[in-house]
Amino acid sequence: MKTYSAKPADIEKKWLLIDAEDVVLGRLAATVSTLLRGKHKTTYTPHMDCGDNVVIINAGKIKLTGKKRSDKIYYRHTGHPGGIKSRTAGQILDGKFPERVVIKAVQRMVPRGPLGRQQMRNLRVFAGAKHDHEAQKPEVFDFASRNPKNKRRG
Repeated sequence: MKTYSAKPADIEKKWLLIDAEDVVLGRLAATVSTLLRGKHKTTYTPHMDCGDNVVIINAGKIKLTGKKRSDKIYYRHTGHPGGIKSRTAGQILDGKFPERVVIKAVQRMVPRGPLGRQQMRNLRVFAGAKHDHEAQKPEVFDFASRNPKNKRRG
């Protein structure tokens, strides 16, 4: 029996809509990275972008477990000597672009390299409930109800 290898013409991409309100960040990021890579499909091929397009709404209302909201630190560097900057996850979530926490979590679970960057282009994250991909008719992917641990109250 031959090993199946998907060709670009064989790949079917769906659009999925995930509501991230009160959902645990790490659990969401792990599932979204699997959907972006296409590992949930029987036609998965490691060297091809066979994953789905994922739209995440309400990213500003994501939940972090434990004390991660105050203790988890995101670093960046300006490029100048001594130019390291840091912000906590809470500061970013309360700031102007709260969706960046979700993007970073997913980005760090997708492989580095050209294929990983291509797969990250299939992710769209919005801080609020509105998104501009209604024309694609995304299917609702009910992540919160898949496991009781996926959703947090308070």
